[in-house]
Order: sequence, then C-alpha cells, then structure tokens
Amino acid sequence: MKKIFTTIALILTLVGCGGKEEKKNVLYVYGWANTIPQSIYDAFEKETGIKVIEDIYSSNEEMFTKLKAGGDGYDIVMPSADYVEIMMKEGMIEKLDKNNLPSYSNLDPLVLEKLHHFDPNNDYEVPYLIGATIIAVNKKYVPEFPRDYSIYEMSDLKGRMTLLDDMREVMTSALGMLGYPQTTTDEKAIQQAAELVKKWKKNIAKFDAESFGKGFASGDFWVVQGYPDNIFKELDEKERANVEMIIPEKGGTAYVDSFVLLTSAPHKEAAYKFLEFTLKPEIAAQMADILETPSVNIPARELMTIEPLFKIEDLKNVQVLKDIHSTLDLQNKYWQEILISE
Repeated sequence: MKKIFTTIALILTLVGCGGKEEKKNVLYVYGWANTIPQSIYDAFEKETGIKVIEDIYSSNEEMFTKLKAGGDGYDIVMPSADYVEIMMKEGMIEKLDKNNLPSYSNLDPLVLEKLHHFDPNNDYEVPYLIGATIIAVNKKYVPEFPRDYSIYEMSDLKGRMTLLDDMREVMTSALGMLGYPQTTTDEKAIQQAAELVKKWKKNIAKFDAESFGKGFASGDFWVVQGYPDNIFKELDEKERANVEMIIPEKGGTAYVDSFVLLTSAPHKEAAYKFLEFTLKPEIAAQMADILETPSVNIPARELMTIEPLFKIEDLKNVQVLKDIHSTLDLQNKYWQEILISE
C-alpha cells in the first residue's frame, strides 16, 4: 500500500537506521507514514517501559531496497502481503513463535486466508490492516456508471479520471477484467491487458499515486483509482455523501499490511511484546479508527468508535497482490510501453 508522505518523512527514511545506539529498552520499527499513531507507541512505552523509534518509507519497494542494501538495526517492518511473501522467500523475516502471541487468535480467519497462498499457517506475519484499492466516483458529476474498471472506457469523462501510477495495481486490474490471474505467465494475456490499459489511458488525465485524493476533493477529477483513507480524509461529511466507492469484484485488488519480525532484529523480546500489544482489542480498535478501516481483530470491532468505510465482507472476492517475480520484467516491459503510448 502506497502512502502520501511529507518531506520530513522522506528525510527520516533517507537518514535511516545506521548508527543507532544499542539500547535494551528500545524497539526500532520501519513502517508506513501516518499509519500507526504516536499515541499507540506512547501507550506501549507507558505499559512496558520500551520506547519505540520509527523510521518511515513511502513504498514497499523503497523499504525492500534499503534493507537489501544493508539498512539493518530494525526489529519490525510493516510490508504488504506481496512483500511479506518476497521477504519470507529471501529469508529476511523470522517464523513467529506464537507462544509469545496468545492473542493471535483474535485475528479474522477471512483476513488470514488471504495470505495462505504463500504462508498456509500464517507463520510469518501479524496482520494489522486490510484495505481495498477502490474506484471513487463523484456522483454529482457522474450520475450513471458501471461498477468496474470499464468506467475508464467512458470517453465523455476524458480528462476527469485518474489511475494509480502503479504497475502492479493497474495491470492486475486489467488482467482481472479480462479473466486472467495476476500470476499469469502467458505473454499474450499480459499484452492484452496492456492494450486495455492503453484504452483506459486515452481517457485519464494522468497516472497519479500521490495527489489523487486532493484532486478528487477539489473537483478536478471525478473518478479516481486509489486508497479510501487517502481519498476520504480530504472530504467533509457533506462531500462524502456524493461519493460512490466501488470495490470491483472483477479486477479488484486488496492489500493486507502486516507486522513482521526481521531475522536480524536486535530486540526480539521487545518486538514480541509490541506484537502482542497490538493484538489487544482496545489497541487494534484505535488503529482501525485512525484509518476508518474495518479491524482485522474480531473483538476490536465492538470497541471501534468510527464507522469503517467498508466491511471486510466486501473484500471476499478481491485479489491480494502476490509476488510475480517470474513475470515482473515482462509486465514492466509492457508498462513502459503504456507510459509512452499516446
């Protein structure tokens, strides 16, 4: 899941973890910006005496590249499912000792099942967030529309729509619209998906992974592909009433973000204490309230104070992004063709 981040956040990420002093009562977390509120870290420190120091990244790719380049010293990282899969295969994350996580049973089986294609026993991750990549439509300007990606074929909306500047999201949706799995190795299928995206591109204003929320809120764009929290946080209650949020069953994608424990983690005892802390229903409820997403923690749902933007059941049929290392270069080749096409 990509997040919008500040200049300060970028500086912190670039500075990284190097030169950290070895301390006993400290935990180093490398995660997404604006996901875990400082109040959660403060509450953990108050309960355990362990101080959490967080560095942030703006994409899974940035996180992975930094860790592979030797950015060590971190204990917990917060990747999306496809990168949990990659990091597990690379031996970068540790199999969890669930004896240290008695509250793991609070997690929703539907969420855990989304990860079984690479981790059938959920041995490597503690999910904390499930979300969907949505199509947001401003009904004030677009009263009638299909509830899937064929909306991008509506030429009367030319220049008023955006797609994410994200190959995996867009290509997976196009493949899904054509009935192909995201892991297909059939080059003809990938080429067909690319041709479909080129058709969509003729009607969009741009590929945009950063400002789609603000552009939608301002009325510059009437249809955007993006993440609910980035879109709805820009809207007041009156504006929200005009929004139709589409989670397409055909071509739809979801993300599960999890805490994982690095094999090189220097503070594993503290890490387990933090993981168990986040599984407490009252803590999980606070995290879900911040993002207006349904909690992955079943007992936490009774404690939430904010109505989530969607229900977990809405994600039953959408795909979580998977590791496509065998066809990544091939998809990227066609993506580059898309970017330069007219």
